[in-house]
Amino acid sequence: MVNGQYKKMLEEKSIIRQLSEFAADRGRQIGYENVFDFSLGNPSVPVPEKFTEVMVELLKNRNSMELHGYSPSLGIASVKEKIADSLNRRFGMNYTGNHIFPTTGAAGAVAHALRCVTSPGDEVLTFAPYFPEYNLYVNMTGAQLKVVPANTQNFQINFEKLEEMLTKKVAALLINTPNNPSGAVYSEETLKELSDLLSRKQKEYGHDIFLISDEPYREIVFGGLEVPYVSKYYDNTLSCYSYSKSLSLPGERIGYVAANPKCRDAELISAICGQISRGIGHNCPPSIIQLAVAEVVDQTSDMSVYEENMNLLYDELTSLGFSCIKPGGTFYIFPKALEENEEAFCRKALAYDLVLVPSGSFGMPGYFRMAYCIDTEKVKRSLPVIHRFVRENYQ
Repeated sequence: MVNGQYKKMLEEKSIIRQLSEFAADRGRQIGYENVFDFSLGNPSVPVPEKFTEVMVELLKNRNSMELHGYSPSLGIASVKEKIADSLNRRFGMNYTGNHIFPTTGAAGAVAHALRCVTSPGDEVLTFAPYFPEYNLYVNMTGAQLKVVPANTQNFQINFEKLEEMLTKKVAALLINTPNNPSGAVYSEETLKELSDLLSRKQKEYGHDIFLISDEPYREIVFGGLEVPYVSKYYDNTLSCYSYSKSLSLPGERIGYVAANPKCRDAELISAICGQISRGIGHNCPPSIIQLAVAEVVDQTSDMSVYEENMNLLYDELTSLGFSCIKPGGTFYIFPKALEENEEAFCRKALAYDLVLVPSGSFGMPGYFRMAYCIDTEKVKRSLPVIHRFVRENYQ
């Protein structure tokens, strides 16, 4: 018989994917250039030229087995060393290659990290608003995800609510900074307060509490803002990264788990991840992509377009009366809807071929998300459409 749990999941498909599919269908009808699709966070800028050059060089000059054969179960040693070296130089850490485990993107990294540090029956806390797939990443391990209500003033951590929910059953916290969907970047003050609280609770409860830091947007920040590196503030941190955004490589599915060298059993984390892979059929990302990203670990795509798009949308939305915290990074903006029912608001927008994502699945009703990783020309053409939508429905 077909597994009932997965069968039930077919009835609970991602609203983001559903809206993206709607936009694609609508585009086939009227031309995709006429659909203002803000649904899916799919990086839109080209990969760095250096990455393409490296791929060509590898294919021309390297042995076929090296490029296309199985990589070691814990990842290619030279790649892991280059990632560790980059993190050490950039963030003042002390990683070795043994602390790095290559994964299929940040999703694979988070899935492995959760299994490393939780057992069935444990609780994992995250903070609203949050990426909806966290529900599956956590709950399908046998642990249980609990959501700390948002600090709606600035989308930093609501420490009063966190302390109430940080019981002895909590094995890990899952954070995402810069944040999808809000664009908020946790400040150094926030991370220091979080570290102090977790350190105190570890002593009180007599067991480790791990911090799993989901960091795929780490390089997409605006206005010269610096993103504090979470592992510098709390020893029991597992950093989960992806090159999907920084190098515009979402289809290549390449990322890693980096275990803070000071965390509990730091030297075992990568090996444990290898055993987790045996159980879930992960079996390492492609060898050629590991080798390629190792040559461009300090580079990024030209992501200035995201800041330009953010400013265009933020200025237009706030001028129309939307309440909105200005994003510090990512390529998302998260305004408050102009009516209490955000799903009704987003349905009305569809009549204008504006594809917006309602916020209920992000654990925070009353808002909507716009992914502005699209051409600036299209963002500019969307502004009068947004204006007309608001004028005809809410003014």
